Amino acid sequence: MTPAKRRRDDSPPASPSNADSDTEAAAAPHVDGAYLDTVNRACLDFDFEQLCSVSLSNNNVYACLVCGRYYQGRGKQTHAYFHSINDDHHVFINLRTCNAYVLPDNYEVADRSLNDIKDAIRPPYSPQLVAQLDGRPEPGYDLRGRPYLPGFVGLNRIKNSSYMNAVVQMLAHVPPIRDALLLLPDLDSRPVLLQRMACLVRKMWHSRLFKAHVSPHELAQEVVGRSKRRFGLDAEGDAFDFLIWLLNALHMDLGGTRKKGSSVIYTAFQGQICATTQPPETDAKTDIPQVALTTLLQRYNGSTVVESQGKARRYQPLRLPRYIICHIRRFSKGGLLGEKNPTVVNFPIHNVCFGDLLPHDAPQKQGNMTYDLIANICHVGEQTPASAAKQDAPGASAAPLAAESPFVAYIRCASSGKWYMLRDLQVEPAMPQMLSLSDSYIQVWQRNDGTQSDVGM
Repeated sequence: MTPAKRRRDDSPPASPSNADSDTEAAAAPHVDGAYLDTVNRACLDFDFEQLCSVSLSNNNVYACLVCGRYYQGRGKQTHAYFHSINDDHHVFINLRTCNAYVLPDNYEVADRSLNDIKDAIRPPYSPQLVAQLDGRPEPGYDLRGRPYLPGFVGLNRIKNSSYMNAVVQMLAHVPPIRDALLLLPDLDSRPVLLQRMACLVRKMWHSRLFKAHVSPHELAQEVVGRSKRRFGLDAEGDAFDFLIWLLNALHMDLGGTRKKGSSVIYTAFQGQICATTQPPETDAKTDIPQVALTTLLQRYNGSTVVESQGKARRYQPLRLPRYIICHIRRFSKGGLLGEKNPTVVNFPIHNVCFGDLLPHDAPQKQGNMTYDLIANICHVGEQTPASAAKQDAPGASAAPLAAESPFVAYIRCASSGKWYMLRDLQVEPAMPQMLSLSDSYIQVWQRNDGTQSDVGM
């Protein structure tokens, strides 16, 4: 080893006795440029769970910037230390602090050439940057120079995770939810689910990704554990059930309570509705091949009787939120296994008058109260999401991976008004006129603020 690559003083390198004692080397001087020519960005992938590849520990994990593998610690007798000697790889970065070090000499490296790697681990956002996200779209470029649109990047499909991917894509484009996750302070002290959701959304909107797609592996693993395997990867789940669970979990992780406006989740989505129960009617409602969304909304006009769980009720909203989630129920738990309602729901994507459902004396009735569609999740195929695993052969532990993902997200770009189809890794422009031809399942509508645009129509 040449003197230029040694420590700047003659003192021996710090020698932590275990993987958790990195603070012993905190006083080591900064050295610029050593071994940085060995860093291989093509091998780096920070989307996977931060576990040591040898001990499988998640404590004090470093990434080797030469081969991309994860190792624990950096002092003597640690896996990272032995890797640096055995494989002649010397540049490591702490996945939590983003500080870089040279091993086995154990000195810190401060060099601006590593900033893109640090940003790839934890993309930085400021209020000024977040405020510009819905302005004029600027393309990002991956390591190969291929352009992509930040926010509209593919998500790896992990076994049967398309239902998770579609919901994450949708929430990542609801402005107040997205902005709160991008600017969330003290991320390391937050609950794990909130941390991983925020980290994933931050990578999705990053303009300097090494590759134009992101893996939701860490979030998916936490969802499986947090939900006690209610939502897993062995079979496709129900996107709407997952959406409701995820919103409630994020609400609680953000310190939300039953109090109105106690989290950004309530502020964005919580409204108020009046439900009146009466004796059920004898006449059944029948499925029709096509129906207008405005017709379905009449179920909430305060006078239409709706039968549910053996009771007849009338519903009427008293207050509408900034964002409305519409769930078009296509699967009946009491129906035949795999039965799906294929009724086509027709809808415009601009100026839907949800305000017409409010009582005449409602305070919000004075405003325009029209909404524009910003996200539309569709279900493709005939099988119910929850029935896939039940059709396996007896004794099978997991459902087979479907050839195509059953859930597809259509998202509107706020800056251009154009629509994009996101199906796991697949990202393509979409014609807005085609949205109502798909089997819409979940929609998000955004209230207008008095300015209308026909861009993208």
